[in-house]
Amino acid sequence: WYQNEAKVRAPATESAGGGFEIDNTPSYFCPVVAFHKDVDEQLRGNCDPPIDPDRDATLFVSQKLLLKREVDWASAFFTTGVWTGSTTATDLVGGVGFTQWGDNDSTPLEDVTTQIIHVESKTGFRPNKFVCSPKVMNALKQHPSVLDRIKYTSKGVVTADLLASLLGVDEVLEARAVKNSAAENGTESTDFIMGANAMLCYAAPSPSILAPTAGYTFTWTGLLGAGAYGNRIKKFPIEAIEADRIEGEMAYAHAVVASELGVFFSGAFSAFSD
Repeated sequence: WYQNEAKVRAPATESAGGGFEIDNTPSYFCPVVAFHKDVDEQLRGNCDPPIDPDRDATLFVSQKLLLKREVDWASAFFTTGVWTGSTTATDLVGGVGFTQWGDNDSTPLEDVTTQIIHVESKTGFRPNKFVCSPKVMNALKQHPSVLDRIKYTSKGVVTADLLASLLGVDEVLEARAVKNSAAENGTESTDFIMGANAMLCYAAPSPSILAPTAGYTFTWTGLLGAGAYGNRIKKFPIEAIEADRIEGEMAYAHAVVASELGVFFSGAFSAFSD
């Protein structure tokens, strides 16, 4: 795509020509994940308005499916050993590859923009998304270099949109989902799914077979009754236990498309220090 192959054409001669190939070897499969909650007759009969056990069960099931999808997204994209777009062609590790952004002497804006320029110079595509955990977002919002840049703005408050303009990306996304990794009735262990990490990537504005992108989430919308996420909710009676089952399904696959269009900052956050 970036080879300079067009040539001056003399009269009555053929034009220079070329083409491109499509790699049809990658494949993906959208497994169906499912979860259910049973609503028994006694529970339903014992509930007074505005309590609605069927609605509550639907929300509970939907939350479980979305949480699973988020965890799988993090495992596929927001982890080490996936992206090769950095200046070192591997993950940038806080404290080794760069000074962690909780340190007042760190240079987060320069760290990110350096990687943006590198990816664009190597691929022709400028990273347009910056994704980070709330811990990293909090560090960036309080960082002296960021506060110094925005002190003369109208509000003087660091927002995601303002950070995006400082970093030179279209969008800064703060991934706030949390997960309790403890077993039921065990000692609670809840934390942000995205840890203390950040990711820079190019995401194609419109999905296309000819549109390079860091990754896609494929969904099986052909599943009967499925929505855009490959999701559906069913309700059917279970006579043996005198209950209605609220069951949800979701079929999707997270797939890396171009590893060179992403940069991962592992351990980007640390506590502030003087």
